[in-house]
Amino acid sequence: MTDPPAKTPDRRPGGRTARIRAQVLDAVRAELAEGGHEGLTMEGVAARAGVHRTTVYRRWRDVGGLLVDVIAAAGETDWQPPDTGSLLGDLTALNQEIQQSLTAQPSFAVALMAASFHSEQAARAQTKLWADRYAQCEILVDRAVERGELPSRHTDARSLLIAATAPLYHQLVLLRADPDPRLPERSAAAALLAAGAGAFTVRPHESG
Repeated sequence: MTDPPAKTPDRRPGGRTARIRAQVLDAVRAELAEGGHEGLTMEGVAARAGVHRTTVYRRWRDVGGLLVDVIAAAGETDWQPPDTGSLLGDLTALNQEIQQSLTAQPSFAVALMAASFHSEQAARAQTKLWADRYAQCEILVDRAVERGELPSRHTDARSLLIAATAPLYHQLVLLRADPDPRLPERSAAAALLAAGAGAFTVRPHESG
């Protein structure tokens, strides 16, 4: 299923517009977490938000527009990567955050991932959000290099981060396994061992 392009605000709204946006996006999160993409409707969001449906249609146009704005709002949060003083600690803390978001009941994170398979708009927005988050987390690797925890300054940070976090998504989303409190640290440690062995080291001419 594809969606027509939806317009999103070029700047953050203020005053009453900001309040309406917050109410509507909170309603989208709740509706999506409870009923999934299949249960997400403009009318349901408007009713939950206490906003007239014409307001929702005028601003967001369709469900795809609502999903894009919810994802955009996630990117606006003042989130910072962990800084525990070690790469193992940082990756473990990051994985703990991911595990918590994936195992919350109901899990908005899982519902949003599922919704992205039904909306090209949401898929594009979510890909950008994840890419931005991984780029933001590259500082974890930079700090580890400065502390001498990694073998060289030619470590591919993105590959290391993906290796450290991927087991969480595999176990909890793909296999739907029960959460394992040891998994965040175990996945981080495995990625760190691989990094120490040079698994994510690239030659200077390859990194460009």
